[in-house]
Amino acid sequence: MSNETKSPGRFGRLYRGLTTIDFVGRKKLWFTLSIVVIVVGLGSLAVRGFNLGIDFKGGSTWEVLAKHSSVAQMTTAVQKAGLNQPVVQKLGSETYQVSADLNAFAQDKQVTVTNNVAQAMATTAGVNFNQVSTSSIGPTWGSGITKRALEALIVFFIAVVGYISVRFEPKMAFAAFVAMVHDLLVTVGVYSLFGFQITPDTVIAILTILGYSLYDTVVVFDRVRDNTSGVLKSGDMSYGEMVNLSMNQTLARSINTSLVAILPVLSVLVVGAYILGATTLQNYGLALFVGLLSGAYSSIFIASPLLALMKEREPRFKDLANRAHDRKERLVMTPAAAARLGADGAQRQSQSSSARSGIAPRARKQKRR
Repeated sequence: MSNETKSPGRFGRLYRGLTTIDFVGRKKLWFTLSIVVIVVGLGSLAVRGFNLGIDFKGGSTWEVLAKHSSVAQMTTAVQKAGLNQPVVQKLGSETYQVSADLNAFAQDKQVTVTNNVAQAMATTAGVNFNQVSTSSIGPTWGSGITKRALEALIVFFIAVVGYISVRFEPKMAFAAFVAMVHDLLVTVGVYSLFGFQITPDTVIAILTILGYSLYDTVVVFDRVRDNTSGVLKSGDMSYGEMVNLSMNQTLARSINTSLVAILPVLSVLVVGAYILGATTLQNYGLALFVGLLSGAYSSIFIASPLLALMKEREPRFKDLANRAHDRKERLVMTPAAAARLGADGAQRQSQSSSARSGIAPRARKQKRR
């Protein structure tokens, strides 16, 4: 039998602290990918706009459970009932939703059209008239909820920047702010590009994913702060190399927390909304899924490399960066090596303190007795 030990695979290296991924050195690649995705999303937003739900733009909605129907059949039925530009969507596996703006009609005409559309949908679905749910929202209420959503987002950003500036430093706050804006723009772009409907549930989900993205970023920044007062003081590492070490140290945790958050949301979205037909979960779960993926990406590939880029322009870290550039090779330390280095340093410091205090000689005398 061979005595050679088998080298661990990629996941084995990750969970044994043996990764040496150069996150900072490839920052141009990460930034370029994000810019491309954001530009495509903003282009779609400029051309197509948002598919706003009835809660934001006002109007009326009808929903019915139709097992043996199609979007085309439902569209034809509601158009014959009096709707000029209906928005017909299939929610889940068997639920159909029709949205339309009836504010152009007179009040008595609105009631007539509402009943006619409900009857047409019931006939198409093969169900009773009472099984079609109907709701109406005025345009004033829709504009009000839009304003409140924007106010909540602005307050959230101000609170986050203020907290991180005090808890860490302003440059870390700026990097975290850019990462959150990145997640917001990516989510908005995806919704516009694929025509997903934006509802109040979507707004709540976006605020949730911004908080998740912030949590993951703060975890990395906390490690960066510890290493700034630790391994960076040796002068052998640049700030960017220290950030790489911090990222590799927290990489397993970031991946685990992301998977733990994404898998239940994906289960709710696929099993709950599409298989079981729980359509109320669809808008919330979809925004969470897109945002969590973007948040996991930004906390790893945007926030920390951006922080390193800004910090290495400071005079005290610029010299370390120039020294690292002169080496022609980036110094890469695995998390396991950093842990051993820290343990050795702590042991030497403990021995030195014991020698100065006289503890070691007394211990030897007691041993002789």
